[in-house]
Amino acid sequence: MSTTSKASQRIVSLLDDNSFVEIGGLVTARATDFNMKPEETPSDGCITGYGVIGGKPVYVYSQDVAVLNGTIGEMHARKIINLYNLAMKTGAPVIGLLDSAGLRLQEATDALNAFGEIYMKQVDASGVIPQITAVLGSCGGGLALFPTLTDFTFMEEKNAKLFVNAPNALDGNVVTKCDSSSAAFQAGESGIVDVVADEATVFAKIRELVAFLPSNSREGSDIVDCSDDLNRVNPELANCLGDTFVALSILADNNDFFELKADYAKDMVIGFLKLDGVTVGAVANRSEVCDEEGKVVEKLDAVLTKQGCEKAADFVNFCDAFDIPVLTLTNTKGYKATMCSEKGIARAAAKLTYAFANATVPKVNVVMGKALGTAGIVMNSKAIGADITYVWPDAQIGTMESKLAAKIMYEGQGADVINEKAAQYEALQLSASGAARRGYADSIINAAETRKYVIGAFEILFSKSEDRPAKKHGTV
Repeated sequence: MSTTSKASQRIVSLLDDNSFVEIGGLVTARATDFNMKPEETPSDGCITGYGVIGGKPVYVYSQDVAVLNGTIGEMHARKIINLYNLAMKTGAPVIGLLDSAGLRLQEATDALNAFGEIYMKQVDASGVIPQITAVLGSCGGGLALFPTLTDFTFMEEKNAKLFVNAPNALDGNVVTKCDSSSAAFQAGESGIVDVVADEATVFAKIRELVAFLPSNSREGSDIVDCSDDLNRVNPELANCLGDTFVALSILADNNDFFELKADYAKDMVIGFLKLDGVTVGAVANRSEVCDEEGKVVEKLDAVLTKQGCEKAADFVNFCDAFDIPVLTLTNTKGYKATMCSEKGIARAAAKLTYAFANATVPKVNVVMGKALGTAGIVMNSKAIGADITYVWPDAQIGTMESKLAAKIMYEGQGADVINEKAAQYEALQLSASGAARRGYADSIINAAETRKYVIGAFEILFSKSEDRPAKKHGTV
């Protein structure tokens, strides 16, 4: 491997020191059609091999834009396919570092078929080994399916481009008006990208993520020794009802929470944390965004949105595929009510319902605030399979807010009657104790002791085994 190329330097920056072993370093292009010069094409524009991240074996390919602009041809693709074959046999993640002009036109249908063969390998590997993609340069056209067929996508913040159609090819748009290929757009608007940062930080973040993940679906949730207090009490949790990113950071071992898709659908937080050294996937409603000083910088409605449901559903599916337990923090009063939202919210909420109900991993739900209407049911309720549900003392679980329920049931009767009946309805039908009496919650816990209870729940569920009806697959 040439240590001077940018592609090779990226691999060195990503992996543990001196751990990379190249595979297929002597492979070159063999096509000579369309006046393609029979010159040397080192590694055919793609360096492939294996190495270690934090002691975990990984397979890596890095496209070399200095060789035929990193374009994908027959042999380039064959190297990536061979890498996937080895990764599937040995049960280790695949990490792709993308920087390519796309399909190699000189190889025409051979290159086009090569794209399809890579797609096929990515599909085969889905749910078997983790797949991680970093977009570090250009990633356009059919190449844009590479990151979207993988599990996690990272993107360099300034120079990377990710697109199916270039911004100037979109009717009524130019790149100066809306750069739809930019990291900011793909992270904030499309939701494809999980983390945006400079290149060095992208590599550091990939290393962090690998530390949370199992190497394959047979291995189960990653487990390490825990140095944090399992019974740690956190009074400040009671103030984190709005910003659940902060709540999850407090709950996590050593306060280490790895958030994904932070810029997309901010009303829903997803990511990984360790609890007693075991990796857990977290899904949480969010109604406030706080800065590093704890000041609220953005207010959100405590409702489920189309984008938030889809974001959470995809994440739950990943966790279930790799036997990673799921923790939910619930605080929602319904669904977003706009004309735009109405076009897709039912399907998105159904997708999230299906993901939770279909998942057989341990599932623990903490109702921090409101769990109202079917939106509360969708958020990993006992009705759709939560194994253990805890509620904070002031939590509300029921059909709707008490004032609205009283207005419907006692329409036309004065304000005094409405207020009186609303108070009665809240005590009988919305209170944490009312839900516990009906068996919809297992325990009422103090917010400060949430970490202790959640760890205990996952420990008792560690050996959980659950079957689903025999079928090829579901259709939602």
